[in-house]
Amino acid sequence: MSHAYALPAARVLTPVLPVVAVIALLALPVAQGGQGGQGGATLADAASGAVVLCCAVRLLYLRRRPLSPTAAVVLGLPVVGLAVAAAGAEVPGTAVTGFARYLQIFVVVPAAVVLLVRDRRDVRLLAWSVVGLAVWQGAIGVHQYVTGTGASYMGREIRAVGTFGPGDIMGMATVVAFGLVCAVGLALGSAPVRRGHLPARAEPRAWERGWALVCALLLVVPLAVSFSRGAWIATALACTVQLVLAGLRRAVRVGVVVAAVAVILVGGFGVGSALLHERLGSIGQVADAPDHSVSDRYALWAAAAGMWRERPLTGVGLKGFPEHRDGHATLALSSGSDTEGAGAAYRKQPLLSPHSMYLLVLGEQGLIGLLTLAGSWLALLVLGLRRLAQARRARNPGLDCGLIAFGLLVWHLVNFTYADIGGPSTVLTAVCLGLSAWWALAGPDGTVAEEAAAR
Repeated sequence: MSHAYALPAARVLTPVLPVVAVIALLALPVAQGGQGGQGGATLADAASGAVVLCCAVRLLYLRRRPLSPTAAVVLGLPVVGLAVAAAGAEVPGTAVTGFARYLQIFVVVPAAVVLLVRDRRDVRLLAWSVVGLAVWQGAIGVHQYVTGTGASYMGREIRAVGTFGPGDIMGMATVVAFGLVCAVGLALGSAPVRRGHLPARAEPRAWERGWALVCALLLVVPLAVSFSRGAWIATALACTVQLVLAGLRRAVRVGVVVAAVAVILVGGFGVGSALLHERLGSIGQVADAPDHSVSDRYALWAAAAGMWRERPLTGVGLKGFPEHRDGHATLALSSGSDTEGAGAAYRKQPLLSPHSMYLLVLGEQGLIGLLTLAGSWLALLVLGLRRLAQARRARNPGLDCGLIAFGLLVWHLVNFTYADIGGPSTVLTAVCLGLSAWWALAGPDGTVAEEAAAR
């Protein structure tokens, strides 16, 4: 009897609770002013340090080697490029700060998440936590849009930014997109179980998948009124990949539901129809007649490419883009972007990055940095896709976890084409990359750590 009562307690005290705390802290309002949300440590960043500490204590208690050889190589590969770029930076103090930030987001926190996740139930707990955060931020964003208390957009304070404020204009859109991808993965549910086999008790029930579908449909609204073209594109592609991998029949059914909801919201109720139509139309005009923000982005991309041509192997060093920007940018680059609204006064936001993760890494870390960082992501993509194929062939009931993890990875790989890291929501990127890495690297027992040899 004692063992029967110990199991539920063990499930409640899951080791991913510190990760859930990191996600929950992102629901708190972000202080405006100063750096405008683009820099500085937050409570969520501090909590991510506690996640790493909890992971280290757990490994010592369980007497496990930190990572399997394959996981260590894949997750540790970016350290090579980061170390080379930090060593070659012209301002050592700034380079050290950048080195620590990159390690936090792309190496240490994802590795800690990988090691703390025990099984598919932990993955679903984290996924539902992200969905809950997205619903909260999305509800605030929709209220901002309806009441005209959001960030400034085309002269009107209607842009949904949640609690992140205009200083982190992409924060709410990123969180809502993550939640939508997780909700879609949960809604697709498990793969069909073989005849004669009983489903696992831990698998999601029909009501859980139904609520996930409801959340996914609701999150479409705040994502739309965020007016973030990049988030729209990345989310659409990630969800399409999830649907195709789940099966064509499911893809058709879900596609019909989404199309019907979109017609009702936009066509029937006219939810932001004029502004959304204009914003959608601007996606196809970025080459012919780009707006001011797109022109600035092209100029920043050209500056990053110029830095790479100057130092092709090692780049200009970590955090070196702002210092070298003016020496490589064209006259078309403006002094910054205007931000105001959502409780913040007007300010000019400096353009301190190329708004493309690949070009930022290429300019600051050179080919060595890009190959190591992108190589790690490519390895996760290949390993994750292979495990998804194996799960489908074996009719694995945990396919939904694979769809969540793979969808999040696809979202990042697409979004990094025209966005980079920055702002309070960045720590959630580390958590999502950790989920993707767990699916790609975990063995049949759901762990990537090895038992230490007892002596």
